[in-house]
Amino acid sequence: MVRSIGGIVLLVLGAVWIAQGTGAMSGSAMSGHGQYALLGVVVALIGLFLLVQAWRVRNRDPRQRP
Repeated sequence: MVRSIGGIVLLVLGAVWIAQGTGAMSGSAMSGHGQYALLGVVVALIGLFLLVQAWRVRNRDPRQRP
């Protein structure tokens, strides 16, 4: 459950940073600065990794759980 929530939060945060870094979302000091878009990609990938891990744990055979 914690991985799922953390993954969703990081994925959304990464998407916002990508939008701000590319200039698609304005109104921030981060707007139009490419380094924030790159950082957003990294954060979004970490969030996606957490979501995949949460999905794999949830769908694992119950007999294999410790």
